[in-house]
Amino acid sequence: MKQLVKLKSLLLLLFLFIVQNSFSQGFNEDKTSLSNFIKRMYISVPFEGVKVIEDYDHNYFISLVSLEKAKYMSPSIMNRVAEVKARQQANTFFNGSSLSSDLVIKTTEVKDSVKSNTSVEMIESIRESSIGFVEGLELLINFDTEEGKRMIFIYYKEMVGKK
Repeated sequence: MKQLVKLKSLLLLLFLFIVQNSFSQGFNEDKTSLSNFIKRMYISVPFEGVKVIEDYDHNYFISLVSLEKAKYMSPSIMNRVAEVKARQQANTFFNGSSLSSDLVIKTTEVKDSVKSNTSVEMIESIRESSIGFVEGLELLINFDTEEGKRMIFIYYKEMVGKK
């Protein structure tokens, strides 16, 4: 009888060990591998802006923002600015934008009794506006650059359509 109880206990422990090891992979394994891939991609060739990254089963939209750490008084302000910039980049990508441009040429002429001097100043003003809302954009990873002066924020969204 004792041997039967020991055998049942041993089988139960073996079963629990197998179940624990079969489900030991992380819940966010895709998210972790994506963040490691994008970080390696950024370190090899730094970039800023938006990209669409494809893997076998998914398309991911990423918005990368690089901020200078010295400009911000606190990490919470820097996080908020990064989020707003990432959403702005995503909104422009998904919804488009309208651009307007103005060119002002200002000339001034100074006349002396001996000679006259003319200067030309060109001022170009470019405005961009976009309207829209991007749903589901979330922070994937943030890290310092190697020199430690900038903080990189990578936001992402899984795009539907490729399964």
